[in-house]
Amino acid sequence: MAEDWSPSSWRIKPIAQDVKYTDKQHLARVTDQIKHLPPLVTPAEIERLRYHLSRVESGQGFILHAGDCAESFEACTHRNITNKIGLILSFSLVLLWGARVPIVRIGRIAGQYAKPRSSSTEVVDGKTVLSFRGDNVNGISPDDREPDPQRMLSAYFYSTTTLNYVRALLTSDFASLHHPRTWSLKHVRSPTLKCEFENITNALSDALAFTQTVGAIGGVDEGGYVQGGGRGVLGEVDFYSSHEGLMLDFEEAMTRFLPIPAGTLSHTDAKKPLPPKTYYNTSAHFLWIGDRTRQLTHAHVEYFRGIRNPIGIKVGPSMKDDELARLLDIVNPDKEHGKVTLITRYGAGKVETHLPGHIAAIRACGHPVIWVCDPMHGNTHTSSTGYKTRHFSSIITEVTSTLALHAKENSRLGGVSLEFTGELNEQGFSVTECLGGSMQLGEEELELRYQSYCDPRLNFEQALDLAFLLSDHYKQARENTIKPQPTTNLLLQELGKTVNGHAANK
Repeated sequence: MAEDWSPSSWRIKPIAQDVKYTDKQHLARVTDQIKHLPPLVTPAEIERLRYHLSRVESGQGFILHAGDCAESFEACTHRNITNKIGLILSFSLVLLWGARVPIVRIGRIAGQYAKPRSSSTEVVDGKTVLSFRGDNVNGISPDDREPDPQRMLSAYFYSTTTLNYVRALLTSDFASLHHPRTWSLKHVRSPTLKCEFENITNALSDALAFTQTVGAIGGVDEGGYVQGGGRGVLGEVDFYSSHEGLMLDFEEAMTRFLPIPAGTLSHTDAKKPLPPKTYYNTSAHFLWIGDRTRQLTHAHVEYFRGIRNPIGIKVGPSMKDDELARLLDIVNPDKEHGKVTLITRYGAGKVETHLPGHIAAIRACGHPVIWVCDPMHGNTHTSSTGYKTRHFSSIITEVTSTLALHAKENSRLGGVSLEFTGELNEQGFSVTECLGGSMQLGEEELELRYQSYCDPRLNFEQALDLAFLLSDHYKQARENTIKPQPTTNLLLQELGKTVNGHAANK
């Protein structure tokens, strides 16, 4: 716990992306009610994530941070949640098979309702209205744009419902490695994708049968956790929730002073004795500071410096090298391992301009961090048909450029942060929000199933395209058939082969 800090100390600081509520008394009643509701996550779960992230930091794991750009209340359905978790499990299995390191699964789920905006107002049908800020702030209808504190309470209960169902799925046979074909792959129409996934699952089944025969399942590592990031039960996997810590009224209300679980000290490699109790944000395991709210002297950085949760920091082109080092001094002054993940989001053509300087700044200041690539947010544009979209080739370019530069700088990419969805329409078709991929989706097809009211997301097939490309890269690296990191051209060539080999899904 930081000195001279409290869950409300952010209130004396300037704040970016603030929501203006007209009824302050209503806001106070709602936040007071939230303060007395049960936590959504526990300190033990948060500490387990910190431990797994410290392993990633040392090269013994890989982060898959994925989910919706912004959740909606109406998307909280059995079908949508099941498909989303199925896609995350499918992606992580493909990646695990190629990389052969534990995959730390962090979902943008059960709380990712708010969204920052570049302007406080927007024009809808010729009328200037307050910008839509997410379901926990106001409504998407132009007639429902007045911020309502009651929506934060609704967000709490939708998050509770979502997390409860996710826990139920992951402790049932749905998550069993014995039959991963249940993870929503049935609607994928690409024969090549299905064949590649079937090859992996068949090989996995053989491996599981062999290890069961010789009794090799259930090894425990030096941290007391089951090897591979699981819990020693094939029907269960570790899964963590996350959201952007944007709504500080809500985050403060969900911050609790709780005992630190026994044994935590050895897991986190702390440099000084931990207090018996500390502050945890109990709304999610992992929270991140957005690129619009990371000002050193502002409210969000003040809040984040005091919570024990592992945190992410979005790092864009406007982040100066020295500013990044000073930011880390504030949020992680004791240089604790597993605490900070840097999520870079430059844009495909800007990686070489900004990433080397950021890596050098981290090396000079000595802060332990995990580097994660977000290839989504820097590559958004408006199509000729008027839709906000991203092109799959730009996403691949940013990933591969980031891999190559980390290799060149003797650094390591520790994960990816993606916006994707397993959502289907009533006819069982994937969304059409991002261009390209094995579907070869064109601009004229965006309107067919464009369901996001925030940022465009990769659909199931496009997400698996990326999973197989990453898996193939790490498999070749393990087998020393390519250099430790690829060039952009190499993976783009592989993408071309993939596009030519996959059946179009339109």
